[in-house]
Amino acid sequence: MKPRDRLRIAMQKSGRLTEPALDVLKRCGLTFRQSRDKLFCFGEGEPVDLLLVRDDDIPGLIAQGVCDLGIVGRNVLDEFKGVAGDAAAALTEWRPLGFGRCRLSIAVPQDVDYTVPKDLDGLRIATSYPGLLGQWLRRNEVDAAVVTLAGSVEIAPKLGTADAICDLVQSGGTLVANQLRETDVLLQSEAVLAGPDTLPTDERGDMIELLLKRLDGVIQVRESRLLLLQTSRTSLDAVTRLLPGGPQPTLLPVAGQPDQLMLQALCAGEVSWRQLEEIKKAGAREMFVLPVEKMLA
Repeated sequence: MKPRDRLRIAMQKSGRLTEPALDVLKRCGLTFRQSRDKLFCFGEGEPVDLLLVRDDDIPGLIAQGVCDLGIVGRNVLDEFKGVAGDAAAALTEWRPLGFGRCRLSIAVPQDVDYTVPKDLDGLRIATSYPGLLGQWLRRNEVDAAVVTLAGSVEIAPKLGTADAICDLVQSGGTLVANQLRETDVLLQSEAVLAGPDTLPTDERGDMIELLLKRLDGVIQVRESRLLLLQTSRTSLDAVTRLLPGGPQPTLLPVAGQPDQLMLQALCAGEVSWRQLEEIKKAGAREMFVLPVEKMLA
């Protein structure tokens, strides 16, 4: 295959990961111009292009070298690694991206008596993830038949084609609607940045390293907040003990008020009203909570 001088990322053409993935890339400073067939996006500012495909195809495109990276669900990546053998051996998860969260779970009809995995012995389990399900069955020494379906897994028990299912769960509402109950979680999934375990040695490798640094900054500040407040020197210890987790705060003197300090703290996560009220009781005043747009360590 002819070497490429531009980085190519595969991502879902349409689905629940598409918009969040584009938003993450935009926050990394990447902009794209879409082709007429809407299958390819040319990077305008950086040498990074997008290939828009079915999510199930993404791991294979990376393994074949057609794409350098992919944004894909961990469930899809791990399923491919479980069934593709040597073709997937070099694939790795570079970064979890924090969106598209769901779980791969076993579910049984609500009237079925289920306590432990061995209760599935002799049953038929419908799934779109035969590789991951097969691994779980072997680990738990369960002798059950795997019924592979491309979709509509949750209705298999009603149709009589399976006795239980193994499917993705978000809120659990679909299970309840089909008189099923969740019993075991096989995998906690979310969108991830996947790629080969060894970076290319050319310009693409440099671009991947730059992209990973930008991603780390985006992920770190996504839920972070900047807390600004004033406090007296005598109240400083009491106030700092109540600050949400994060780096050590920055302290600045307040002009004309030698006993007062301006405190700036990067907080990992939301800052609740209750937390602010407790910090105020400890001696803080004029508190501001601001969103963080970008951060580069």
